[in-house]
Amino acid sequence: MRIERTIGLPKAGQPGLFWLGQAGFWIETGRHRLLIDPYLSDSLAVKYRGKPNDHRRMMPPPLTVQDLPRPDLVLVTHGHTDHLDPDTLGPLRRRFPDVPFVVPTACAELARTRIGAKAQLILVDADQELMPLPDLALTVFPAAHEALERDEAGHHRFLGYGIAAPALRLYHSGDSIPFDGLARRVRDFEPDICLLPVNGRDAQRAASGIPGNFHLSEAIELAQDCPFLIPHHFGMFAFNTVDPDVIDAAALGSEFPLIIRPTAGECLSIKT
Repeated sequence: MRIERTIGLPKAGQPGLFWLGQAGFWIETGRHRLLIDPYLSDSLAVKYRGKPNDHRRMMPPPLTVQDLPRPDLVLVTHGHTDHLDPDTLGPLRRRFPDVPFVVPTACAELARTRIGAKAQLILVDADQELMPLPDLALTVFPAAHEALERDEAGHHRFLGYGIAAPALRLYHSGDSIPFDGLARRVRDFEPDICLLPVNGRDAQRAASGIPGNFHLSEAIELAQDCPFLIPHHFGMFAFNTVDPDVIDAAALGSEFPLIIRPTAGECLSIKT
């Protein structure tokens, strides 16, 4: 497998990834078109206007909801607005009312509020395996956005997804830090590509109520048995990012995994 940089969304039937910024990706498996955690609005800038961490975008959206083709499936990892965005997913459902949304059971009510009361939801929890589309298997992973949190009914609040298609195996961790058993789960899934956040965490952000993610070094360690690591969750908010030059420097020194820093608006075409 190799990855080549091209322009625009992957063509239908040609495996590839298109980074939307933050944790969002358009994924072409070769048969199906998937969307995960898209944040294509300024809803957080509106919500936090005038506050210390004002959530103004550092990068514009690479496209709008109106630019998107119809996805076959939309995946949401958790209920934070930059992953479950009403101003992205609500308009998307209105354009494509029949598209199914995979969402954590723990945020089912929030999802219906933000996506739409009549949205077709597939509710999932950690350790489930399902086949929502032909030739597309999902393995649901727990995630720890600082902690392995559960709701009152015991459902995990934060999830990741293993996506298995005939030509491609991807692991998207959602927002997470390392925790016991995660590395084994990832090894057992055997992804070709790991999509991992690298914005890290620190005491200052924790004191401001901003939960953290993998440091870049931790993401590299988790992906050490995977051919490719594609970092994300950087370059969106000035208070919660990492310098792209740091990612590029790490990429120069890493042969396994190969680290490919995505650029919003650019396609990573997958050749098998």
